Amino acid sequence: MMKFVGDLGAAMSAPLILLGEELGLYKAMANAGPMTSSELAQRTGTHERCVREWLAGQAASGYVSYDQQSKTYYLAPEQALVLAREDGPAYLPAAFHVMAAMMKDAHKVAEAFRTGTGVGWH
Repeated sequence: MMKFVGDLGAAMSAPLILLGEELGLYKAMANAGPMTSSELAQRTGTHERCVREWLAGQAASGYVSYDQQSKTYYLAPEQALVLAREDGPAYLPAAFHVMAAMMKDAHKVAEAFRTGTGVGWH
């Protein structure tokens, strides 16, 4: 059960990581210091309530950091390296695109199981 719940939580994080990349949320946080959800929403032209809930989930997952005293969120340098620096050696949101493609094409894999035709790399 613990393994299942852990895997489910990881799968549920993937779309939120892709949102952070697509909307520039991680990049806006990188090297910006602590900020509120309102400040991040303003920087990225997004809706504050959605950003607030995204930040809470990202903090609970450990992808962003939260300072309870100031009620602000920030990216530690290690988090920024992995989540905001596309040119860096450890940029990982791109890996979640692979996972998203696998989910999108799951029906093709199921058909390959039924027919034995396989699934092309393209």
